[in-house]
Amino acid sequence: MRLILLLALLTTTMLLAQSPATDSSKKSPATPVVESLYEEEAGYGFDEFEDEFSEDSEEEPFDPLSGYNRVMTDFNDMFYTKVLFPVARGYGYVVPEGGRVGVSRFFDNLHFPIRFVNNILQLKLYNSGEELLRFCINSTLGILGFFDPAKEWFELEAHDEDFGQTLGFYGVGGGFHVVLPILGPSNLRDSLSIFGNMYLDPLIYWDVRSYNLLKNNWQALGVKAIDITNEASLHSQEYESLRRDAVELYPFFRNAYRQNRERQIEE
Repeated sequence: MRLILLLALLTTTMLLAQSPATDSSKKSPATPVVESLYEEEAGYGFDEFEDEFSEDSEEEPFDPLSGYNRVMTDFNDMFYTKVLFPVARGYGYVVPEGGRVGVSRFFDNLHFPIRFVNNILQLKLYNSGEELLRFCINSTLGILGFFDPAKEWFELEAHDEDFGQTLGFYGVGGGFHVVLPILGPSNLRDSLSIFGNMYLDPLIYWDVRSYNLLKNNWQALGVKAIDITNEASLHSQEYESLRRDAVELYPFFRNAYRQNRERQIEE
């Protein structure tokens, strides 16, 4: 019995002797506070990133033409950087910026029927009235639209609308993404809407009405080429800036186009 008590006493003494070393390996009372502060500091940025990119973590949109779209995006990018923009820079070297802005306004004035009709179809009667006044003022005082006195003198703003926006206004979804040759990003709804816009475009209306796109179409293509080249000379730097920001070209342009069209339809 005494032996058992002696062994128990020795065991207790040894445990007590070892307890300081064991306790020193445990966390001090301040340790949880320090760790919580550290975790808060370390986790703060991750929480921000999670909030910022929570929408981007959603499922990929339905994209059955993904393979074709990627190839066409690369083709368009090569065409822009190797053909269109070099030609546009040469054009811009010959034609001063003021002249190119005037040409852009001239073509924009000719596209008045597209904006006017689609504003009416969306029941935006005030906007359609402003478009009508802008066309009358700019076609006369603005010398066929080369100047914009409607905005500068009368503060009449343009209201860009097309058939794709009209369909979206009435709830027609964009459908899957489509990249058009040279024209760039689009979707199924907007691609089909091009034909509606063509019937209101004075530059090609007569050719379309003849139901023969190969008949007398060279003049329309020539005028359209001037329009595209002129716009490229004014906005090539914007494309280059977007291109530099893109980690991957196709999904970047696809998402940018979708967001931009949704914003335009909401307006």
